[in-house]
Amino acid sequence: MPLAYWCVLVAAILPLIIVVFAKAGGDGDNHHPRDSAERLPPTARRAYAAHLNAYENFPFFAAAVIIAKTQDAPLTTLNILAALYIVLRIAYAALYIGDYATPRSVVFSVAWLINIAIFVLPLFR
Repeated sequence: MPLAYWCVLVAAILPLIIVVFAKAGGDGDNHHPRDSAERLPPTARRAYAAHLNAYENFPFFAAAVIIAKTQDAPLTTLNILAALYIVLRIAYAALYIGDYATPRSVVFSVAWLINIAIFVLPLFR
């Protein structure tokens, strides 16, 4: 199985890892977690937002990887781009939680462009 598929698994699990930061030490209501998000301290609220953003970005990444692989994109390039995307998404979450808005936006944009590159990769085989 290609590394890119393992990256899809990591991207699927990443939101669950990020939300640990939002829930750590908080007094949130696990019966109504979305209702209590507004009462979280700023760092935890940013972690919760990063968690939601990871879910929002997952479908495009998963689809791009599957499409690229099934359309015979160069596997080495696909694997490199998928791994780079994961590294950037982890950096994005860390920057979001740490409240580094401008670098976070730059990292988001680069990851988004990499995702597009993955999607169109079969054109360059």
